[in-house]
Amino acid sequence: MPLFINRDQIAAHQVHLLEHKLRNKEERILELETENAILHLRLAECAGRLRREHEEDRKAVDHHQLQRKIFQSSLVKLHTQVQAVKQALSEVFAVYVSFASELEEQSKQLLQKVKKANSCLNDPNGEELHNLQARVAALERSLDEERERCREEKQKRKEIHNALVEVRGNIRVHCRVRPVLHFDHVQTSNCGSASPDLVVHTMSDDAVMVNCLRTGMPVQQKMFEFERVHGPEDSQEAVFEEVKSLLTSLLDGYNVCIMAYGQTGSGKTHTMMGSQSLEAKSDMLQESQEGIIPKAAAELFRLISEKPAESHTVEVSVMEVYNNEVYDLLARDEQGNAVGQRRDVITTSSGASQVPNLTYEPVQNAFEIMKILGGVLKLRAQCPTLIHADSSRSHLVVSLTISTKSPNALALVRRLQRAKKDMQSSTCKQWWSPRSRRANPPARHSADELTVSPASSPCPSPSFSPCLSPRNSISATHFRTKLQLVDLAGSECVGMTGVSGAALWEVSCINRSLSALSDVLGALAEQRPHVPYRNSKLTHLLQDAIGGDAKLLVMLCVSPTQRFITESLQSLAFGTRARQVQKERPQRRTNALKVK
Repeated sequence: MPLFINRDQIAAHQVHLLEHKLRNKEERILELETENAILHLRLAECAGRLRREHEEDRKAVDHHQLQRKIFQSSLVKLHTQVQAVKQALSEVFAVYVSFASELEEQSKQLLQKVKKANSCLNDPNGEELHNLQARVAALERSLDEERERCREEKQKRKEIHNALVEVRGNIRVHCRVRPVLHFDHVQTSNCGSASPDLVVHTMSDDAVMVNCLRTGMPVQQKMFEFERVHGPEDSQEAVFEEVKSLLTSLLDGYNVCIMAYGQTGSGKTHTMMGSQSLEAKSDMLQESQEGIIPKAAAELFRLISEKPAESHTVEVSVMEVYNNEVYDLLARDEQGNAVGQRRDVITTSSGASQVPNLTYEPVQNAFEIMKILGGVLKLRAQCPTLIHADSSRSHLVVSLTISTKSPNALALVRRLQRAKKDMQSSTCKQWWSPRSRRANPPARHSADELTVSPASSPCPSPSFSPCLSPRNSISATHFRTKLQLVDLAGSECVGMTGVSGAALWEVSCINRSLSALSDVLGALAEQRPHVPYRNSKLTHLLQDAIGGDAKLLVMLCVSPTQRFITESLQSLAFGTRARQVQKERPQRRTNALKVK
């Protein structure tokens, strides 16, 4: 069958193919235009980058040229300085050469003088040198003699002053300046610690100076004088040596009181007790670190050992004044455990203060005293503060009561009792001498009792006739003296110690009792008709020691740093006021012999 081709279809197919090719060409043209645009953009970026790099290169060249100019100018200056240094070096070298020549000349002259001096020394006829040596030896001997004389005069002056203090009845005041401790360093804002400023200085053995530093004000120096001043370098032994003589007075019949006063952390307890715990005091605490209380106990029994046997007996009592209440630390409960029981303070008809029902423990040596203290001081109130980790919150009063019998009186009693016994056992007929009872009828005596001084002789008295005595018994009375060792609680500033709550009330009671003590001393110093002893239990308890006839020594303990200058000045002013007190002259307790 013949194949017929439609021309229109062929044309249409060709047109379709041509349109398809056209579309492909248009798409290719569009792609090429897009690539052309991208290439134009890249070209623009490259041109911009090239311009920037060209600008940076230009700037770098300008900076390099500037640095080169600066370097050239610096090089010129350095060259100028090098020239100046060379000139100076040449001048120094010239000076050195001149000095070297002068030194050589002087060395030659000195060598000549040394040779001349050696020749003089080797000369056996050098009388001038021997005379000079003799004069030097004489001056040294004279200086030693003057030093010895000065030491003797100081000792005499001290003895005379102590005698004057005793005659006037004044209070002895000693001052002890402690060393710098860790809490004296003030913390700064950068978590560091600044070294403390020392403002309290010991000028001599009886004077202390305080530098009062105030911002914008000139330094003011205040001087305080006391019977004895101890510096930070003084040991515990040196402190005790100055108070040891009072213990001899104790056995001579005088009441004695030693009181430590000062702020918290000033070293009162260290001065009175020592630096270590009392539990190990018998074997671990070195003797050089013991305080006044253990040393006084040892010295007291050493003095007693030099006396006749059984002539002295010692009893100890321990009290604390806490929150204005007196507690007996030796009191025991029903189970025998030590408990602090509250006691009252009364005033007897004779005007003396007394604590009824106070517990006394007899002791035979110093070890027993320290053992008792080591047990009961655990009951003492303590509380840590920002200044002191073991700050005492109460006033401690340790009393040693000594009962003394005169050896003369004892011998007299034994002799009279032996004579009476012999005469009672005798079978001979009783007889009466003209000096016996008939010559001295009982109507003349108000009581069957005769008191004789221990120094008197038994022979002149008619009552000591060799005949049988009509009296029933013969006995000797003994006298009692008291040694009070007081460790006062420290005065405190609430803002500095950082206490709160119950401890705040303790601080208030401590400060009020110390203020009452200061008021009592002020009243005594001004000789007021009324002395407010009863304003505080502390002053009421120590009434006999403060205003009575006891020998009182106040040990002031102060800090040497600027941080505590306010409290140090207050303590020094307290000591000055105490020295102005003129008490009754210390009275000696005397014994008597009672014959019944």
